[in-house]
Parts: sequence; structure tokens; C-alpha cells
Amino acid sequence: MSKKKNTTNITPDEKEQIPQEEQQESSIENSTDNAEQNTMQKELDAANAKAAEYLALAQRVQADFENFRKRNETVRADAYADGRKDTAALMLPVLDNLERAVEASAGSPDEALRNGVEMVLKQMTDAYSKMDVNPIYRPGEKFDPNLENAILQGTPEEGDPGTVCQVLQKGYMIGDKVLRHAMVKVVPE
Repeated sequence: MSKKKNTTNITPDEKEQIPQEEQQESSIENSTDNAEQNTMQKELDAANAKAAEYLALAQRVQADFENFRKRNETVRADAYADGRKDTAALMLPVLDNLERAVEASAGSPDEALRNGVEMVLKQMTDAYSKMDVNPIYRPGEKFDPNLENAILQGTPEEGDPGTVCQVLQKGYMIGDKVLRHAMVKVVPE
């Protein structure tokens, strides 16, 4: 067995002292090592590229899921708001009839009936308040076509020109959206 010198860090003078056979063996080993290193580097580069591809894919999937979640929350909130709005609009005639019943029972000798209808009306108006439904009732104020429908014209004696002189049917808003426009009588300008 011959002892081999490490030929990787030798000076040119020392290289001349190494026998020719050892130099050839050393260069063969070096070229084999370089080939193995090149192969390993290529494999490492391929693995790194694959890892980068998988990371990019995972980030895209995560971003897509986050967008889906946000979109789903928005759709759910919109559906809830639409359902609340539709329910409130559907119940407005019931509220109108309760108000008429309270007015009609004002002259009734049956106090229990009057109190019962007033309590039901109060419960209904409280429920509407919790749903953020507010009445549009603006007598004496400037007519606003965004909130009211003018169905009759008043006379100059009934108020200032361009103002609502009588509310024939209350309108309602939910938040900042009109559920039903108020039907009003307006003094012409």
C-alpha cells in the first residue's frame, strides 16, 4: 500500500517532487470528485428549483383561500342584510295596521283592548329599532324626492313653498337605504 500525499494544496515545486504516477492518480481522483460535485450540485439545484416551485404554489393556494374566505364573508354579510331588509319590508303593512288600530281604539271604551294593541305596536317598533329601521316622517320640512313621493299638492296656506304639509303614509329606512318612500302632500313652490 502506498501512501498518497494530499495534492490539493501543494505548490508547483512540491508537485515536481511527486512521482508521475501519483500525480496521475491524484488528477483522476480530482476529476472524479469534480464530476461527483457537479452531479450533486445539479441535483441540489433541481431540488431547490422544485422547492421554490412548491413554495410558490403553496403561497398561491394560500392567497386564493384568503380571497375565497373574504369573498365568502362578504357574500354572507350581504345575504344577511338582504334578508333583514326583505323581512322588514314585508312586515311594514303589519306595522301600518297596528298604528291604524291604535288610532281607531283611541275612542274605544275597552281600555284593555287599547292597551293591548299599543303594547303590540310598541314591541313592533322596538323590533324595528333593533333592526336599524327608522321612520321617514318629516312634516314641515323641505320635500326630498329621495325619501318621499309627493302624491298631492297642498295650498299656500298649509305651509312654506316646497315643504311637506302632510304625511299620508310613513316611509321607512333601514340604515341609509329606503325601504319604502313616504307618501306626502307638498306645498307647491
